[in-house]
Amino acid sequence: MQLDTPDPEFVTSAKARHNFLLAARIAVITTAVIWFVWIADAYLGLDLGRFGLRPRDLEGLLGLFTAPLLHANFEHLFANTLPLLVSLTAVLYLYPNAAMRVIPMTWIGTGILAWAIGRPSLHIGASGFVYGLLAFVFLSGLFRRDMRSVGVSLAVWFLYGSMVWGLLPIRPDMSWEMHFSGALLGVIMAFLYTDRDRVPIKRYEWEDDDSVPDWFPDEHDSGDNDPRP
Repeated sequence: MQLDTPDPEFVTSAKARHNFLLAARIAVITTAVIWFVWIADAYLGLDLGRFGLRPRDLEGLLGLFTAPLLHANFEHLFANTLPLLVSLTAVLYLYPNAAMRVIPMTWIGTGILAWAIGRPSLHIGASGFVYGLLAFVFLSGLFRRDMRSVGVSLAVWFLYGSMVWGLLPIRPDMSWEMHFSGALLGVIMAFLYTDRDRVPIKRYEWEDDDSVPDWFPDEHDSGDNDPRP
């Protein structure tokens, strides 16, 4: 597989650095909001978990919006924190145009699919959202085939490849339905938005047709200028 080299002037520009910092700031703020919700719930006894997603229950539809904000305990929230920061920053920085659709569709769409296929229990946590973002980042890099995107894809797989086990119903206390729904949406959107957010590619002179030397004579050449005896 041939990998294109992104134009260094684009990926190292002041605008690129600004965009990265902005993406990281948004990811930190989003994560901080989720932490604030958990802390408020834990210390004030608000019992916010009741606003989670309840499959095939009309009242449980509220969870489409609230479920990613809610977590069962500190361990649950802590496990989602770093993957959320990494995946949200990567989507916003690498694919800013697609992100305007991918992020809300993953947040809401994951809940919709889980509401349709999930077990009749309470489903909460940001992990379904994270699965969707990570799947999108991983496949988007492979589809675009530039060195920067592919490098991020490989890093995501190295860091979070083991999360694939979360797609299987192997733990009764884990919402594999949310994980599966998020990952499926991430895959679909990676296909849909393959042509968005492609970086400028560095080209060399030898890649231009006009600069490629004519090593072979034209098919109509008589060969009279052939220097060989």
